[in-house]
Amino acid sequence: MENIYKSEVGKREVLGQYRKILANWPVENHQYEVETSLGPTFIIESGSKDNPPLILLHGSVSNSFTWYGDVASLSKTHNVYAIDIIGEAGLSAASRPSYESGSYALWLNETINALRLSTCSIVAMSLGGWMALSFATTYPDKVNNLVLLCPGGLAHEKASFLWKAIFFSLLGKWGQLQTLKLVGGSNISSSSLSGLGEELPLASLTFKYFKPRTARMPLFSDQSLYQLTMPILMLFGDSDQIIPASKSIKRLKQFAQQAKIELLPGTGHLIVNQGDRILKFLNLQGG
Repeated sequence: MENIYKSEVGKREVLGQYRKILANWPVENHQYEVETSLGPTFIIESGSKDNPPLILLHGSVSNSFTWYGDVASLSKTHNVYAIDIIGEAGLSAASRPSYESGSYALWLNETINALRLSTCSIVAMSLGGWMALSFATTYPDKVNNLVLLCPGGLAHEKASFLWKAIFFSLLGKWGQLQTLKLVGGSNISSSSLSGLGEELPLASLTFKYFKPRTARMPLFSDQSLYQLTMPILMLFGDSDQIIPASKSIKRLKQFAQQAKIELLPGTGHLIVNQGDRILKFLNLQGG
């Protein structure tokens, strides 16, 4: 397993803060691990098993806290499985195989099989969007609907973001705020940070102590994108500083003409609290 934190103390702080959030999850839930060939994978399950299954995949330098504001509404109509991605700042294994290995589609397939799901819908953000696309292009018959929030893999990430984030990481609390602004947009303010230690918001703690992936998410080939025949909703922020929205939109339109695409005004890379928009799309598709 890779060492994905800068220190053991930092790891304990991040995961301790995350566990506090999990203890106060906004909807009744069941938290457990499933085994995969890449290590244990942590799941937060909510909603009735009588409802259609819905997988949630967060982005990089994050965990399933991403869905805190949406999970209650999504769980009313779906059996929701929020999955901590391996190699990220959650409670799944620290495994980080290369993007080109094909391991992530295999990992997600093993996870979904362990959940005893034959098909499912997927909502995924950023890195999670890349992984959802990897799975959907490899196992298209297993995906009922695909909701992509600023996904990777359709256009190259902006290289400038990583260098800015590394620079800001050296500048203490102010630098952490600048990194949050790069991700979330200008609506993130200093009031978003409540101090140091345990009271520091999880996102800021994670930026402080977690080692992000440095490899770029590879682009999907034209041939693989032709496999995307399922209903798709893709949302991008018009102020995304990490992944080019216009290039990504143009590429998906080229290969998945059925995709519904929305550009959200005044929005950066972090796209949250979209439960109503997501449910409207899923319910329209009957799943």
